Amino acid sequence: VTLIKDAADRYFLSFVVEINPVKLPENTESVGIDLGILDFATLSTKEKIKAPKPLKARLKRLKKLQRKLSKKQKGSKRREHARKKVAKLHAKIKDTRTDFVHKLSTRLIRENQTLVLEDLNTAGMVKNRKLSRAIFDLGWRTFRNMLEAKAQMYGREFRVISRWEPTSWRCSNCGEIGGKKELSVRKWTCLYCGAHHDRDINAAINIKVAGGHLETLNGRGGKRKTKPNLAAPDEASTTSKPVQLNLF
Repeated sequence: VTLIKDAADRYFLSFVVEINPVKLPENTESVGIDLGILDFATLSTKEKIKAPKPLKARLKRLKKLQRKLSKKQKGSKRREHARKKVAKLHAKIKDTRTDFVHKLSTRLIRENQTLVLEDLNTAGMVKNRKLSRAIFDLGWRTFRNMLEAKAQMYGREFRVISRWEPTSWRCSNCGEIGGKKELSVRKWTCLYCGAHHDRDINAAINIKVAGGHLETLNGRGGKRKTKPNLAAPDEASTTSKPVQLNLF
């Protein structure tokens, strides 16, 4: 048994135990998960899940405490008292985030046999100063790690598709790929089949399909199969196709 004291002056007991988790009953459900900033996750079932964003909710108080800490004399009891206040608030922020991703990952593992996620380039995204704080506040990496660990523990299948898969560009109704869509474009219409899409729901459906489920319901209630990769730009093509442009 190990006694641990963290930066927030909290004590924890750590000990090792051997567990034999019971595998969950198998089912036929599968889900594609599109992670985002506006909504933490959008599922291929069309459900959108908001995140608590604990850092954003407590940012004003955190900055106030940090200003007070910076004004205290180093080595003084008042500075140590101020430091503990900052540490406790950081711990509360982390605990809120961890509790959220624990509950969500457990729920999705229980409901689905197969879970598919996109391999996001988080390291590249946090280089954007406008997005970095929001991304850190969401806890995408923790969520992915929990899904992977719980899937292995409870007999579920967890899949990750390539970040280069055009999930936001491909029409989930007909499978055709339109033009590049900026992040500001939240809804769009496919030029090939006329289907209207919510950007995140469409991406979540495509993530599920790309994860190996080769059939999905289209907008008319029928089924469509994923198409083979389109010809590379330098390969010959005998047909011309319209190019989807985003004017606004």
